[in-house]
Amino acid sequence: MATALTPDEIDEAAHRAASGDREALETLLAAVRPRALNVCRGVLPYLPDAEDACQEALINIANKIGTWNGRGRFTTWMHVVALNAARSAYRRMRNQAIAADPQEHGPLERPDPRTTSVIAGTRLDLLEAMEKLEREHPKFVEPLLLRDVYGMAYDEIAGLLGVPLGTVKAQIHHGRQLTRPLLREQS
Repeated sequence: MATALTPDEIDEAAHRAASGDREALETLLAAVRPRALNVCRGVLPYLPDAEDACQEALINIANKIGTWNGRGRFTTWMHVVALNAARSAYRRMRNQAIAADPQEHGPLERPDPRTTSVIAGTRLDLLEAMEKLEREHPKFVEPLLLRDVYGMAYDEIAGLLGVPLGTVKAQIHHGRQLTRPLLREQS
């Protein structure tokens, strides 16, 4: 069994992979896969769905590694890529469920997030609120998810997004105000 890479080793592998080193890319993807899967499971608690989203995230990482600017930790950038892949998978599954013919299968019952399994903290109302926020106020979604769902530090988010710390704090605050009324009360 291979030993886990340190954050510095992951960053170094990412730099080499971005320069075209295929072996470094394979090492990097193997090192970050467990973390990417955990991010995906935070959105998609059903393991096969999370694994599909994780695979999509790893493909995106491999294809977009050149867009990592190297200012922050690679794992921070990877976290956002995995989160976006999981949210994309959620949207795809939701749209497929909505597209089902109600005449053929009977009306679809919308699950109540208060009674739906919330493994790994997933709440359907939160995902739907983020979808609405993304449509209406897209600049608030990413900072809000990174802070409130994944617990990243404000300064880490500011570095990742390349915006001032005060702007990040304001975006998160405003995003919370817009999201709060969209969330259903938990019993």
